[in-house]
Amino acid sequence: MNATAVAELLRHTLMAAFWLSLPLLAIGFVAGIAISLIQIVTSFQDPAFGGVLRLGAFLAGLLITLPWMIARMVDFTTLLLRDLGRYVG
Repeated sequence: MNATAVAELLRHTLMAAFWLSLPLLAIGFVAGIAISLIQIVTSFQDPAFGGVLRLGAFLAGLLITLPWMIARMVDFTTLLLRDLGRYVG
């Protein structure tokens, strides 16, 4: 396995990880901004309020995107195992 193949495999792996994490990161960002705005407007600064809502948003986002994430991981793993001879030899 030469350096080009290693770099290509690493690039594909990092891009797969990026695309898998992007929906949850976006949900967390939007939920954080929305909850912060609600707390600013209502002057309700309880940390538990924000934490519970953010966790709920992450859980809902995970449940919604989980089938898509699993399909992407299966596709990546299938592609990796199909080209296993290229990486071993």
